[in-house]
Amino acid sequence: MTRTTPERPMDIEEVIPELAEYRGIATRLHPRPGAPGPGESSVGGPFLWPADEPWPMCTEPHKRRFGERLSDVRLRRKILAEAWSRQSAPGQPEGPTDEEFETLGSLKRGRHAPWLADTDPIPLMRVAQLYTRDVPGLSLPGGSDLLQVFWCPFNAHGEERNVAVHLYWRKASEVSEVLAEQPEPEVVGRDDYVPAPCVLHPEQVTEHQWGDLLPYAIRAQLDEWEDWEDEDAVSYQSDLSIPPGWKVGGFAPWPLTGPQEIVCQCGQQMDLLLTIDSREWDSGTRSWVPIEDRGVADTDANTPTQVVVGRGGRLMVFVCPSDWSHPHRIVLQ
Repeated sequence: MTRTTPERPMDIEEVIPELAEYRGIATRLHPRPGAPGPGESSVGGPFLWPADEPWPMCTEPHKRRFGERLSDVRLRRKILAEAWSRQSAPGQPEGPTDEEFETLGSLKRGRHAPWLADTDPIPLMRVAQLYTRDVPGLSLPGGSDLLQVFWCPFNAHGEERNVAVHLYWRKASEVSEVLAEQPEPEVVGRDDYVPAPCVLHPEQVTEHQWGDLLPYAIRAQLDEWEDWEDEDAVSYQSDLSIPPGWKVGGFAPWPLTGPQEIVCQCGQQMDLLLTIDSREWDSGTRSWVPIEDRGVADTDANTPTQVVVGRGGRLMVFVCPSDWSHPHRIVLQ
C-alpha cells in the first residue's frame, strides 16, 4: 500500500511569499511492518550482501558483554504482539497469559556474552537498505545504486557515547551471490536499537526550512502570523516545516539544541543524508499522518520500526557533499 501525505493545512507561501526561497524536497520512507527480501529497500530486513565479502564488524573498544540477548528482544516482541492481537477475538484473554508473563519475566538484561573481551570484533546490525530506484532524491557516489546502513547497538562510541553508524554503498548488479546467513550480535546494549523488519513506501514531499534558520525578517512575519493562544491553530514548525518520521534528504530539525553547523573535516557544510526517527508522528505532528493511516493514528502504528534513538527523538546522518569517504557525522535531536 502506498502512503500519501495530506496537503498542508494551508499554503504558507501565500502568506509569506519569501518562504519560497526556503522550500525543499525530502523523501519520507514510511516504514511499515513486513517481510522484505534482500532485493528490496527496507528497514531491518536482509541485505543484498555479497557472499564473498566479509561482514562489517565493530572493532572499537567498548564493553559488549552486558545487555539484552538479541533473541530475547525478538521473542518478547513476538509474545506481546500475539498477546495484544487476541484482544479483538471473542473469548480470548486480554494481554499475555500467565505462561507468557512467566516467559517475559525471564527475559532480562545481563552479562549474556561473558566470553567477549572489550576489543573482540562483533557483527554490526542491519538498519536500513535503500535502492536509488526506490528512493527519489537518493544520489550515491561512483554510480552506486544501493546504500546499506549499519550500526553497533551500544551507546559506547565516540566522545558523545552514541551508537556507531556505518555506511556502505555499492552497485547492486555486481552482487552475484547473496550472503544467506547474515551475522548478528549476540547481545545489544538496548532493545530500542533492534529495527523490526519493515517494507518502505517512499514518497517525496515539500518542506520548509527550520524556523530558527530563516532570516529575521521572515521569522518576524511568522511570529505575527502564528496564533499563539490557540493550541489547535496551524503551526509553522509542526505543520508546515519539516515532516516527522524516517526520511532521506531535506532539512534538519533542531528542537533540542537549536541550529548547529555540521562541517566536514574538509571545511564544507555537510548534507543531511538520512533521518532515523523514533516516531512517524506524534500529537504535535498529526497533520502529517498519511491518509492511509488515519484509522490507526491513535495506536502504536506510529512506531513501526520499534527503533528509539536518544530519548525518543531523531538520529540524523550527515555526509560530505564532495567526498563520501570523509567521515560522516551523526547528530541526535
